[in-house]
Amino acid sequence: MMKQAAATEGNIEKGPLPPPVRRWRRLGGLFDLVLRLLALSGTIAALITMATADETLPIFTQLFQFEAKYSDLPAFTYFVIANAIAGGYLVLSLPVSIFNIVKPHFAAIRMFMVFFDTVMVAVVTSGAAAGAAIVYLAQKGNNHANWFAICQQFDSFCQQAGGALIASFAAVVFLMLLVALSAINLYRRRA
Repeated sequence: MMKQAAATEGNIEKGPLPPPVRRWRRLGGLFDLVLRLLALSGTIAALITMATADETLPIFTQLFQFEAKYSDLPAFTYFVIANAIAGGYLVLSLPVSIFNIVKPHFAAIRMFMVFFDTVMVAVVTSGAAAGAAIVYLAQKGNNHANWFAICQQFDSFCQQAGGALIASFAAVVFLMLLVALSAINLYRRRA
């Protein structure tokens, strides 16, 4: 009766676990929390750095000015939105990650988290790739399309955008490690 009730609640354990297994599950939960915090810091750093990237370049007089900011380019706007979505998800997933440290035997929550972590890998990767394409064009230009490199004029803007890309790709790496760790933990529970 007790085993049947536990199975319906998402608990897949068949009895009390030996101390090394419990220790591994808690350690896996702790690594999960650390990776979530690292990914969160990467997405928030990328978001803030890109959202504050703004540079004005006066040409001839103060009457003619060129301004570069993230909202001028749809790819950078998508970059900011993608990192904001991932950052919001990671903030909301922190209590669940802490719960997994305290109660490491609930596999249903882990399955839910692996799914959404994988979605966040895709979202942040697509945002970072879109931003990287624009930064590449800003650095190198495209002679065939007569797009000139603007980073010689807007140096500060390009440096901030590059820094935001580094932070975002670091968040992608942390999220991928998080998905791999969660998959390994789920596999060990099933075995």
